[in-house]
Amino acid sequence: MARATRLVRRYPVVALTLAIGLLGAVLALAGAGWLVAWIFSAYALAVAAWQAVGMVRDILRGHWGLDVLAVTAIVATVLVGEYVASIIVVLMLTGGEALEDYAGRRAKRELDALLARAPQHAHRVVDDHFVDVPIDDVVVGDVLLVRPSEIVPVDGTLRSDETAVDESSITGESLPVEKRAGDEMLSGSVNGHVAVQMVATARAEDSQYQQIVALVAGAAASKAPVVRLADRYAVPFTAFSLLLAGVAWWLSGDPVRFAEVLVLATPCPLLIAAPVAFMGGMSRAARNGVIVKGGGVLEQLARARTAVFDKTGTLTHGAPELVAIRPEAGFDADGLLALVASAEQYSSHVLAASMIEAATARGLALTEADSAREAATNGVVARIRDREVVVGKYAFVLEHAPAARRTDIGPGELAVYVAVGGRYAGALLARDRLRDNARETLARLDALGVRHTMMLTGDAQATADHIAAELGIERVRAECLPADKVREVAAIAERPVIMVGDGVNDAPVLAAADVGIAMGARGATAASESADAVILVDDVSRTAKAVEVGRDTVRIALQSIWLGIVVSVALMVVAAFGFIPATAGALLQEFVDLAAILFALRAIGGRRDAATAAPARQRAAASAHR
Repeated sequence: MARATRLVRRYPVVALTLAIGLLGAVLALAGAGWLVAWIFSAYALAVAAWQAVGMVRDILRGHWGLDVLAVTAIVATVLVGEYVASIIVVLMLTGGEALEDYAGRRAKRELDALLARAPQHAHRVVDDHFVDVPIDDVVVGDVLLVRPSEIVPVDGTLRSDETAVDESSITGESLPVEKRAGDEMLSGSVNGHVAVQMVATARAEDSQYQQIVALVAGAAASKAPVVRLADRYAVPFTAFSLLLAGVAWWLSGDPVRFAEVLVLATPCPLLIAAPVAFMGGMSRAARNGVIVKGGGVLEQLARARTAVFDKTGTLTHGAPELVAIRPEAGFDADGLLALVASAEQYSSHVLAASMIEAATARGLALTEADSAREAATNGVVARIRDREVVVGKYAFVLEHAPAARRTDIGPGELAVYVAVGGRYAGALLARDRLRDNARETLARLDALGVRHTMMLTGDAQATADHIAAELGIERVRAECLPADKVREVAAIAERPVIMVGDGVNDAPVLAAADVGIAMGARGATAASESADAVILVDDVSRTAKAVEVGRDTVRIALQSIWLGIVVSVALMVVAAFGFIPATAGALLQEFVDLAAILFALRAIGGRRDAATAAPARQRAAASAHR
């Protein structure tokens, strides 16, 4: 009973239509057929008038929709006395909302699941007991208890010896991940069968899962641009339907024939099936670790012709390893590395962490700078012990030390240059490994129709050329500033353009591309906010998966639309010859609507993803055993 009450409150017009239909059946059995005709006709015309008001508003805003068919069908059936057909058309029109809501909920189940799992409380360790606190009260450094099968509340590091966590809601990987003391614990993952303690390394709003939830909330609230998709067919379908109905009336001389044709021309497949398909595609993308911020992104992904990649952290692992130190006369290797690491403490560049890690591994002490400033994408300038230390690209260091000279680098290597007190001090060489699946990702994109590739990077030309040659990327632009990247993407002729990047400096070009995809696993908030899609895991192959989902979604949406159009047209032609009465036609159209919606739900793609994921997991397991 409670469920029925909720349904009535959610869909009052549908409930009223059913109630009037039931009342009509009772009156007809009682012999008051004339009253049924009046009630059905009056109610149908009232609904038609209500729909007509919205239709006129849409037309005045420049949107010629399909409601004109439904309104015309209702009025026509009433005028020719087919009042039972008129009430069925009303039920179909108003019931479409209920069907859309059900199908939409089914389609965005993965998005809703992510939102529903957002943790609300944490168990803070205080002295020798635990205190439950709201998740927003957790601060960095808090020791937290995570009980068995509980969701990790914030990002942190494991304090206990070991555990196994389920990260499927974040990464899409169904196998548990083994964690040991000191390992990263991602918020949103599910703890295993033992209670553990962890140390918070981020507040709730800065944690991985809360950022995902914010992205998902925005994606779930966005409306797919299926208005554009459906509008391509709205005017010709409306014109054809009215023309066919008019010809049937003219040839037969019977106005009933006009109504019989139009009840089969109702627009629900176009108005409902396509939005359901797009919501299903967004849900499928989320299940595969990609949050798409709107249906329009899926359309652009489906049509993409060019893919542009940042290098560091996207095509490579983004964790360069120090391979050589080349100090100039007057400097020793350890001393130069200590100065570089001390200055790099004030830099957000991915190389900074590598230099600091290398210095720490050698047991070198780092010095706090008196002052420091970072020149985005170029380097950092720090004053350490009354000496100016400049670390960064060759051209940047050359401005501070005119005697600086380039050093030879090997394939895949990059150089960090150093100046101390206006004097060239040497260079440090690092190497960043290519991602194992980078080449496979590019091949998959090519197979999906993304024929053109380009790499944009701030690294030296030699390093960029080597990576591009190894991957088969056709165009390269090295030593780029953020503004250079924007100009390069704007100049690409083969559009739409996908741009994939991971750093803060990629935010402008991600916003400028037709589809910006951020590698969001590292928490690059600026890049994620400016992007159209965010990959939640550190896996560049999800770029190809996003394109695949976009193509499948648009294909299924179009198939659903054409299914509705073709079946409706076929039935209209039959009705034009007088073989389908108006009431039967209205009932048949209900089945057409249902078929189109069920067809659109295929965009969720659970079975297809499971079929493709199984071989990948088997290959990964075989590789691990080797």
